[in-house]
This record gives sequence, C-alpha cells and structure tokens, in this order.
Amino acid sequence: MSRSKPIAIVAGVAVAAAVLGLVSYTATKPDPRAGSAAAEASAEPTTGVYPELESYARRDASDGLALGRADAPVVLIEYADFKCGYCGQFARGTEQSLVAKYVRTGVLRIEWRNFPIFGEESEAAARASWAAARQGRFWEFHKAAYAKGAKEKGFGEARLTALAREAGVPDLAKFAADSASPAAREAVSADQEQGYSLGATSTPSFLVNGRPIAGAQPLDVFVDAIESAARTAKAKGTKAAGPSGTPSPGAPVSASPSAAAR
Repeated sequence: MSRSKPIAIVAGVAVAAAVLGLVSYTATKPDPRAGSAAAEASAEPTTGVYPELESYARRDASDGLALGRADAPVVLIEYADFKCGYCGQFARGTEQSLVAKYVRTGVLRIEWRNFPIFGEESEAAARASWAAARQGRFWEFHKAAYAKGAKEKGFGEARLTALAREAGVPDLAKFAADSASPAAREAVSADQEQGYSLGATSTPSFLVNGRPIAGAQPLDVFVDAIESAARTAKAKGTKAAGPSGTPSPGAPVSASPSAAAR
C-alpha cells in the first residue's frame, strides 16, 4: 500500500474532527455545574462529506449493537450516552422515523457506538447495553433506557438489572457478569476512542456515510443526509441485495419491533 492513502485518511479525519468537534461541543456540551445533559442544545448540522470516514462503519452482520442490513447502501453511526437527554429525544422520535422509512426498506443500517461522557453511571449503562447485546436484546434495552423519565431514575446496578429484565434479557446472571467484564470495558473504550478520534466531545454525534452531523437535529437533516448518501451509493453501483426489508444476520429489524416503536 502506498503511503499517500493513509496520509489522506488521516487528513480527512483531522478536518472532520475539527468541524465535528467544534459543532458537537457547542451543540450538546455537558454542564459541569450540573453534572448532567442540562446544557444540551441544538446546533447547525455539519454538511461536509468525508469519504475516508466511511471506513468507520463496521458492517459486521453479527454486531448486536446494529440494526439493519450489513450491506445497506447507507450507514448511520450514532455516538451516544444513555444519560443524554437529547439522545433520548432522538431515540424516541427521529430514530423511529428513520427505522420505519429507511432501515425496514433496506436502505439504512444504524450502528450504535457507546460514548459515555456523563460519569460513572454513563459508563455502567454503556457496559450494560453491551451485555444486553450479548444476548440479542440491545435494542430492547435501548428502548427501556431511553423511555421518558428513565434517565432520571439513574443507572445504578439494581436499576440496570431492572432495565435488563424489562428488555427481556433471558439470563440476568450472565448479564451481570458480562457487564462487569474486562471485555465490556474494552468494547466501550473502543467505541469512545473512535468517537474522540472524530473530535466528538458531546452527544449525540453521527456519521452518515462519512458526513458528520452534530446534535439531535430535526428529522429533515437526517433525511437529506441519507437520501444524498443513497444517491451517491447508487451512482457508485452500491446497493443492498435481496428484497426490501429483509435483515441480514445479526440485524434483527423485524425481530425487534421495539426498535421501531421507541
């Protein structure tokens, strides 16, 4: 491999990081006085597209923290925190619409990245979500953790167990062990490092086929980004194989109705 390609990728990441970092921080920066997401607010979206960043999508058909076809032409990567109020707003509203309109028709894949920034309980909730994914219940856990009023109850050990039970996690002993495991910490850390490498400093932050979007933007912002990315993918000859709405292995679209009912 020539040296020019990795240099170009690094340059692309650096530019995206500078833009996303600035917009993301001003969009939803945590308030150190409150120790919560109270200071989050909307901001203008980032509009530049950086093709080099498309490689951040894992497209792993066995990824329990992803929803939709592994071969979907568009991948939305979401960096979020379960204690983030605007992340919950996105999950209950905009994301529902995106799942119904694009995930179920095979156009979009959503890949979750744990990006806990609000302290110890954020970290614990992130590890718990990873543990739920180990038993195929991540999106059900996601729905429970982002229900209205859920974050106000905190994410202590007993509360996380209650959320796992609500999510239908079958083996709670395994859930507890997985949540406390080094593997959970490593997985969350890997997600965090990816987010930080983009300059994300707050939540939610997104990539749509290499296009950074900071903050819980209105639905139209995501629709425009997805439609544009889909057109570009089509022009390049990229398309999702198989009938519309058919999930790839490890992407439980129809098997996880809660994902579309948040």
